[in-house]
Amino acid sequence: MKMNDFLCSKAVSADLKATTKEGVIKELVDLLIDADVFEKNHKNKVVEALMAREALGSTAIGQGIAIPHGKSDCVQKLVGCLGISKQGVDFDSLDGEPAYIFFLLMAPIDSAGPHLKALARISRLLKDKFVRDALKGAKDEKMILKIIEQENARLSS
Repeated sequence: MKMNDFLCSKAVSADLKATTKEGVIKELVDLLIDADVFEKNHKNKVVEALMAREALGSTAIGQGIAIPHGKSDCVQKLVGCLGISKQGVDFDSLDGEPAYIFFLLMAPIDSAGPHLKALARISRLLKDKFVRDALKGAKDEKMILKIIEQENARLSS
């Protein structure tokens, strides 16, 4: 599975403005709405699903990374978006550090395989400190997508 199998290229932000966990999730969901992934009237339902997952345990995995994810009948296939916070956000990370890189994933209710494969793919990509630093330092969305594309090619070869 490649990142562009699920990452919506129109739902990328190089400069998230939110300063709270829920704010980041809402801002990322707005990216998906703006990219026509789902209807605006589904926003609250999607945010609730993501916050319910966060209530089970933070999706911030450390090293400045959070992968909020959930399932909803608002999506027909696995979709993701990516946002970078320049200032960092307290996301209740395992290492106590703020999160800067946010990959949000939404999967259909009955989906298991693709959802887990995408989480593994993101984790593998972000294991590399060079990639994390490049994403954090990206000046714009185009640069973020270029970094992702280069890593896709490298990890696929």
